[in-house]
Amino acid sequence: MFYSVNPLVTVIMPVFNCEEFIGQAIKSVLCQTYFNWELIIVNDGSTDSSEIIANKFSDHRIKYFKQNRQGVSSARNLAFSEMRGEYFCFLDSDDLIPPNSIHSRIKVFSQNPDVTFVDGVVITKNKSMEKRIRFYKPSFKGYPYNELLRINQKCLFGPSWMIKREKNIFYHFNERMTHAEDLCFYLSISKGKKYDFTNDEVLHYRISENSAMSNFEGLEDGYKQLYKIVKTEHSVSRKTLIYLKYRITRIMLLSYLFDKRTPFKALRVIFRYFFL
Repeated sequence: MFYSVNPLVTVIMPVFNCEEFIGQAIKSVLCQTYFNWELIIVNDGSTDSSEIIANKFSDHRIKYFKQNRQGVSSARNLAFSEMRGEYFCFLDSDDLIPPNSIHSRIKVFSQNPDVTFVDGVVITKNKSMEKRIRFYKPSFKGYPYNELLRINQKCLFGPSWMIKREKNIFYHFNERMTHAEDLCFYLSISKGKKYDFTNDEVLHYRISENSAMSNFEGLEDGYKQLYKIVKTEHSVSRKTLIYLKYRITRIMLLSYLFDKRTPFKALRVIFRYFFL
C-alpha cells in the first residue's frame, strides 16, 4: 500500500448511551492539530440522547452510523467496513484525545516506515476529567506479539494504539467478547509487526462507574475467552500458555482483592483458571 505525505486517519468511535460525554469526545477530535482525519461514529443501539448530540456536529469529516444493540466489537467492525483511512485508531465515546494526539503518532510513522503500531502517553482521569489518577507511558519498542501474550504493561493500555492499515489483513473484533477484546484484536494482527511510541499524550482515559474495566466479572470472563482463543488459534508453546494463565489469574486475583466488596471471589478465580 502507498502511504501519502498527509495520510487520512480514521478515528473509530463506538457509542452506547453516552449522552453525558459524547459531545466532549467529538470536540476533542475536531480540535486536532492534524486535519486530515475522518471520524466514524457507530451508535450501538443507544436509548438516550447520544444520537441527537452526535448529529449536531455538521463537519463533513464526521460519518454517523447506527445499528441495533450488538456490542462494542460489532460497532467497531461496522466502522472497519466503512473506513477509508490509511491509518486508524480508536476513541471511546467517554474519553478524549488531546490536540496533538493524531499528529504525534503520524509523525512517528513518517520517521519509521517499518513501524505498524504507534502508541503514546495515556492519562487516566476521574469522571469530571479534572483530576489525574494515573500516568501511563509505554516502555517497549520492537515486536509486541510476545509482550502481548505476557500481558506486559510495557506496551499495552487498550484503545491508544494507532495502526497502519495493510491490504492483506482482515481487521475484525471477536463479537463474542465484551472484555479483553482489545488484547485479542492486537494479538490477531501483531505477529511480525513493529511497535513504537511517542512521548506525547495521545489519550485521556475517563474512569467512571460504567467503565468496562470496573466490571470484574466481565473482565474475568473476557480473559477466559482470550486464553481459549490463544490456546486453539495461536501456535504458542505450553510454557507460554502456562505463563498467560498465571498472568490472568494474578490480574483477576488482585482485582477482586482490591475491591473490598468481592474478596471471596478472589479464591474462586484460583480454582476457575486452574482447570482451564
